[in-house]
Amino acid sequence: MDMERDHYEDVAFFTSRLGVLWFVILASGLLLFPFIASNYLKTYYIYVANCIAINIIAAIGLNLLVGCTGQISLGHAGFFAVGAYATAALTGKLGAPFLPSLLIAASISALLGFLLGLPALRLEGPYLSIATLGFGLTITQIIGKIQYLGARQGLHAPDLVIGPFNLSSDAEKYYLFAAMAFAACLFARNLMKTRVGRAFIAIRDSDVAASTMGVNLMIYKTLAFAVSAFFAGLAGGLYAFVLGYIQPDTFNLLMSIMFLAMIVVGGLGSISGAVAGAVLLTWLDLTLRNVLDVPVLGDWLKSLSQSYFSITGVSNIQYIVFGAIMVLIMLFEPLGLHGIWLRARRYWQARSSRGRSG
Repeated sequence: MDMERDHYEDVAFFTSRLGVLWFVILASGLLLFPFIASNYLKTYYIYVANCIAINIIAAIGLNLLVGCTGQISLGHAGFFAVGAYATAALTGKLGAPFLPSLLIAASISALLGFLLGLPALRLEGPYLSIATLGFGLTITQIIGKIQYLGARQGLHAPDLVIGPFNLSSDAEKYYLFAAMAFAACLFARNLMKTRVGRAFIAIRDSDVAASTMGVNLMIYKTLAFAVSAFFAGLAGGLYAFVLGYIQPDTFNLLMSIMFLAMIVVGGLGSISGAVAGAVLLTWLDLTLRNVLDVPVLGDWLKSLSQSYFSITGVSNIQYIVFGAIMVLIMLFEPLGLHGIWLRARRYWQARSSRGRSG
């Protein structure tokens, strides 16, 4: 077995020529996607891709907290809201540049995450879930009372301007969001290969054993909350410019549960799983909202709903699909999509080995 000899080998981006080939294919597809969507599909799919990139950033951050450190959070919509409102207010009301505003907003979310992480030193399991849930619900209520932020009427985000470039269309924003999602994945991947990442995993496996081995629980538990909240704030700041208009009710409990569902479906503790879960559930969420427009399935659902239920109930079909996916994942593959990928890779490796030996 080949073993890494130093940290640089451990964090190397490419480990084989096949990896380089797959990366080139993936990067080419992502670069060409706006042209393909504009000319052969619908420009709506570029909007979907932007939402996917944003949810990847949020899911990666939540995965660092829940999947890698073992601390549950049901309040990430609150960090998301702070990032969105702070970025929109700094750029729209104070006229600050976009990128510094985005980093400041994410840092504010990280500070709140650090403060919320302090109770995590004494809370675990359902008690920590309730504490984070209370934060998520409270922060939107507070934002809804602040007139400077538009209160319940909401807040308009200005044009996304970076230097001389005005990114007005979804296609122009796509490359920025995709690059930030890629950078978030790369940062999280390298973080988990450092002393900090190993401390996170040690706390997840057993915080008592980790403390015995010298891991400072106070530092690393609060750090995990801060880093995770930073990612959520970053994603929220981008989300404000995708929608163009944000309201406190947008950042509800359902959004926090969606983030949690993404990393569970993708595979807890896996960065690639968090990405896969974010891609799948975001696509399903946005697609199933318009399920009645699907040629055959939409007509059948409309007929079924008119015969036995209310037609308005069809609009909530995505929640039925999400629930079914969650149940199936828990029953048949607790490691989620990442587990399915591992099984498939082992199958093909075993088949290739038998082919060479035979």
